[in-house]
Amino acid sequence: MAKKRKRRTKKRLLKLNLWLWVSSILIIAIGATFWSQTLIYDKQQPPSQDAVRQQKIDWINQLAPYARQMQEKYGVIASISIAQAILESDWHTSTLATQYNNLYGIKADANQKSVVLPTQEFENGQWVTIQGRFAAYDTWQASMKSHAKLLYHGTSWNTAQYQHVLKARDYKSAAQALTQDGYATDPMYAKKLIAIIQEWQLSRFDIPQK
Repeated sequence: MAKKRKRRTKKRLLKLNLWLWVSSILIIAIGATFWSQTLIYDKQQPPSQDAVRQQKIDWINQLAPYARQMQEKYGVIASISIAQAILESDWHTSTLATQYNNLYGIKADANQKSVVLPTQEFENGQWVTIQGRFAAYDTWQASMKSHAKLLYHGTSWNTAQYQHVLKARDYKSAAQALTQDGYATDPMYAKKLIAIIQEWQLSRFDIPQK
């Protein structure tokens, strides 16, 4: 009888040790999983407001030199070029900007490389979603140049369409002229551009008018 009891005791101890061992493994595994998920969560935290602001400043500084070149060559005020790029591309986050380098929502001409995407237009006092065929560019510089040339040469049906934009002596007048000359359907377009220029002090990039 004593031997049987000892065997039973050993079996119980073995089972207990096995249970403790399995429990320890499970606890370690759960802890490791929790820790890894915590690290992943920390990595996925959105950037701080300061970081986002710095990213926007860096992008402005990237656009500015070329915007000044476009002003020298085509007469489009640099701050207007930059502000329109910001507004039209939503700070270079739109699909049209990030995938197709179109910063201004410029529609494609016949036989031009293009892409069809949904867009909103202000018609009859309300916003409606339509499918637009937009130009696709190889670089953002090509987009900025196309924008300047559009304002300089006008449209195929009216070469003088944006004459008021080109004649503007400051960014406020140019912003109002864009609405006047039919560049955008948004009735608040000029106010939005002016607000962007003033908030980010974009007029410091403008070349003084002769």
